[in-house]
Amino acid sequence: MATVYYYQWGRVPYRQAWTWQQEQVQQRLVNPDLPDVVALLEHEPVYTLGRGASLDFLRAPLEALGIPVYRTERGGEVTYHGPGQVVGYPILRLSHYGLHVHQYLRCLEEIIIQALIPYGIRAGRKAAYTGVWVGDTKVAAIGIAVRRGITMHGFAVNVCTDLAAFAQIVPCGIADYPVGNLVQFCPGLTVVEVQRELVQATERVLGVAMEQVPPISIRC
Repeated sequence: MATVYYYQWGRVPYRQAWTWQQEQVQQRLVNPDLPDVVALLEHEPVYTLGRGASLDFLRAPLEALGIPVYRTERGGEVTYHGPGQVVGYPILRLSHYGLHVHQYLRCLEEIIIQALIPYGIRAGRKAAYTGVWVGDTKVAAIGIAVRRGITMHGFAVNVCTDLAAFAQIVPCGIADYPVGNLVQFCPGLTVVEVQRELVQATERVLGVAMEQVPPISIRC
């Protein structure tokens, strides 16, 4: 069974985590023997746009949004990251799992769906949309980039984040359905609890052993 190493950080500014991802991908392009890794963290408040995201999905001018905005190389439209949200950045070589990109997206959804089962949250997919939903409420967004078979960016699970921040955007370009928090369906649920279940669900879905790496061992 392959081992995937994971880092469980606290709150990290977006720019630092983004730079870390780019460095990790570049290192693996140079050295194919480096192991797969996953970072689990929270961000300071930030809006991010996918590489082809439309500014039409911003409900205010860039300078009026009040928090940093980054356009990245991931797919998808605009979203918000902030405290109370579990963000996961898997740096994986897809060939290790026999996956193509669309299969990988379904795996990320499945990991999140399974992670919520212990808390009695019946999450699932919605036809024509990427992400994880509870009924008509979107609780997790997914946006990735793949460079020569190596993944970066990943998922964001709303646990108890500030939903008011989503009011300034059309999240993921979806205007017809609301964004919600997991605490709406399981009061008292914490970021740490969701992170723990995400680790275990990753083991099951990808068939790997997850091993935590002390945060001090990596520059972020």
